[in-house]
Amino acid sequence: MIVGAGIGGLFTALRLHAEGIGCAVYERGERIRELGVGINALPFAVRELAALGLLDRLDEAGVRTGELIYTHRLGQEIMRRHCGRAAGFAHPQISVHRGRLQGLLYRAVVERLGADAVRTGHRLTGFEQDAGGVTAWFADGSHARGDVLVGADGIHSATRSILFPDEGPPRWSGTMTWRGATEWPAFGTGRTMVILGGNSVKLVVYPIAAGTAPGTRLTNWAMGVMIGRPGDPPPDEQDWTRPADPADLAAHVGRFTCRLFDHAAMIESTRDPFVFPMCDRDPLPYWTRGRVTLLGDAAHPMYPMGSNGAGQAILDAVDLSTRLTEHADPAEALLAYQRDRLPATAEIVLRNRLGGPEQVIEEVERRAPDGFDRIEDVITPAEMEAIVAGYTRVSGGHRDRADRSGG
Repeated sequence: MIVGAGIGGLFTALRLHAEGIGCAVYERGERIRELGVGINALPFAVRELAALGLLDRLDEAGVRTGELIYTHRLGQEIMRRHCGRAAGFAHPQISVHRGRLQGLLYRAVVERLGADAVRTGHRLTGFEQDAGGVTAWFADGSHARGDVLVGADGIHSATRSILFPDEGPPRWSGTMTWRGATEWPAFGTGRTMVILGGNSVKLVVYPIAAGTAPGTRLTNWAMGVMIGRPGDPPPDEQDWTRPADPADLAAHVGRFTCRLFDHAAMIESTRDPFVFPMCDRDPLPYWTRGRVTLLGDAAHPMYPMGSNGAGQAILDAVDLSTRLTEHADPAEALLAYQRDRLPATAEIVLRNRLGGPEQVIEEVERRAPDGFDRIEDVITPAEMEAIVAGYTRVSGGHRDRADRSGG
């Protein structure tokens, strides 16, 4: 039984099905809605999606990101890196609308597992375990029985709150984030991602789909501004579908200079931008109790640094399904999964609080707050590479290099 029909829960269902393990997904919403804005599937995540025969669908939905440019918030280029196959990986990096990715996973689940595999309108309220399995209870009075219960129900996970009833709300970083997507003329190569600014003010822009007009892309942007202190109570509920106030956006866009496109016009032209406080949770001492475990944002919600949220959920699902095939005892399988994944994801959560790979921009801004003429006068290429490569190793981003034959 999988609780939650987000990216992590749906991919877990597909991966279990591929291993011959029966499952069903229980979603609290009354229907699957393709919500959100842009996310990135790094090569290690695309590899796993491709292994399930989903690469063509993913390509159709998104854009193969070809390069990443880090710049000072005043516009000077700091670092330029190839992405995906251009960087030597066996699989591409694909930027895509979160809802479109969720939608293609949902349709694949229905095709492969059947129309009853995703059961909406089921809000988890509790569970009971015995020697033979787990019984899950839902708000509508229904219940379900299975060998294992996987909580993949997000940062506000009901499963996690049952395991840790005294944990409290998510931890706010002090940053408010505004996000949106709009059709815009292609910039750079048409497959370019740009990240401007450091931890206190940052703007991330990248294409996530072809546009309806020639020469355009559906372009995702996210602007983060630190207005509080890490650990302060968040000023608003952590709901990433809450509409943004255009006046708040206008108050901050002037803090950036972008040389590749008119970022202020892009943001102003966006219909229905969203706002939410950037939150995570402290790493847990354990995820597993008997036949119940956590996965994805329910297990390790993290700041959106380094394009790792969905990717780590996918790695969780791969490891979990593998362990379940290796162990006759489901409880032993879940403990093996926890041993693999909890330490790795805990380190990513903590590194993301420092800025993830984007810490390279923060370091440049610390040394040159008013910009620079030559980046070599501020930081060496070796220093920059050490920051980015160190994070890549921790997150598993290097994994796809090991198999150059796939994809």
